[in-house]
Amino acid sequence: MKFRKIAFVAAEHSEAQNGLKNLVHKYGQVEIEKADVIVALGGDGFMLSTMHQCAKLGVPLYGMNKGTVGFLMNDYNEIDLTDRLVNAEPANFHPLRMLAIRADGTTEEAIAFNEVSVLRETRQAAKIQISVDGRVRLKELICDGVMVATAAGSTAYNLSAHGPILPIDSRLLALTPISVFRPRRWRGALLPHKAEVRLQMIEADKRPTSAVADHTEVRNVVDVRIHEDRKMNMACLFDPEHSLEERILLEQFIG
Repeated sequence: MKFRKIAFVAAEHSEAQNGLKNLVHKYGQVEIEKADVIVALGGDGFMLSTMHQCAKLGVPLYGMNKGTVGFLMNDYNEIDLTDRLVNAEPANFHPLRMLAIRADGTTEEAIAFNEVSVLRETRQAAKIQISVDGRVRLKELICDGVMVATAAGSTAYNLSAHGPILPIDSRLLALTPISVFRPRRWRGALLPHKAEVRLQMIEADKRPTSAVADHTEVRNVVDVRIHEDRKMNMACLFDPEHSLEERILLEQFIG
């Protein structure tokens, strides 16, 4: 595919803005809605924000690292960008869709490309009942929280919580607890990507919890339902010599 119309977006800090200025001068600029591809300059946080903002456009994203970690980014280089875009390999992301029900009965929906997490709000540990595909799998989990992570998000918060790293094409979700108290030996589960997960809060008035889908936080939830939204697809482009699949594999061998 040829990318003739490029839209550049950048994080607010000076290094990313300087890169934006140079690339626009060299390759031109079009509006996001008219672009063949969107090039994002920044770090992983900015890339994730851009994915959310552009999810409904059906336009591929190509990130270049002007941040810190840059796990979702390609190396920054102003030379031969059009050739790099043509040769880049796509990785397709289907986000999680969260339905959060608050204690007052109101609801909120949000999507997450990394993870949906339920977290305690106070000093009291959360008590959560976990169901998968309509069947109760864990009657009572006492913990700081629990998350459902995608393969793309498995190297983020999920990994910090000692969850498994999932290959990008594994068609799996990681169900990972955070600071488990009871059952003490439970370390989570691997679920099929089509699984529907329900997290119901026990003693919610005494043990308030929040639900977080990437950047969206919902306070005082009593019931959270999570599934993969197969109708929504975000394609991110990666240089073939440093594909996302290779990066995720490499993470399993880094001390």
